Amino acid sequence: MQFGIGFDIHPLVSARKLVLGGLEIPYEKGLDGWSDADVLTHAIIDALLGAAALGDIGLHFPPGAAQYKDVSSLELLAETKRLLAGLDWHIENIDATVITEKPRLREYIDAMRERLSRTLDMHINQVSVKASTANGVGSIGKGEGIAALAIASLTRDTKTPGKHE
Repeated sequence: MQFGIGFDIHPLVSARKLVLGGLEIPYEKGLDGWSDADVLTHAIIDALLGAAALGDIGLHFPPGAAQYKDVSSLELLAETKRLLAGLDWHIENIDATVITEKPRLREYIDAMRERLSRTLDMHINQVSVKASTANGVGSIGKGEGIAALAIASLTRDTKTPGKHE
C-alpha cells in the first residue's frame, strides 16, 4: 500500500461560483483559478498522483492550457482515476479536510462525498470529507481563501509477472 498527500489553496473572489467536491455551494464568493478551482478535488488529485509517484496536478492538467479553462475538477479526477487504473493502481481510501471560515459546510459534506465516490467508482464509506476553520488565523481565517488537505491510499496489482518493470 502506498500513500500520498495533497494540498491546495485558492483565494475567494467575487463573480465566481464556489465549487467544492464537485458541488456548487451557495455563497457570495467563489474560488479563483483556471479550472473551477475546486480545492477539495484538487487536493485529492494531488494525493492520488503522489501515492503513485506520478507528479502533481499541474504536471497532468497545466493551468493555462485551453482545454482546462473552467473545466469541472470532477472531470480531472475521473481522468486521474483512469490513469491510475491503467497502471493497475486501486484506490483504497481518501480522507480530506476543507479549511474555511465561511461558508459552513456541514450540510454539504454528504453530497460532496457522494459525488467524489461516484466519480472514483468507490463506496461512499471509502471517501471521508471533513470541514474545519482556521479559527480566525491568517488569510483563511480572515475569509480570504479556502484550502484543502487530502491523503489517499493505493494498492497495486503486482501478481502479473513483469508487468511493472
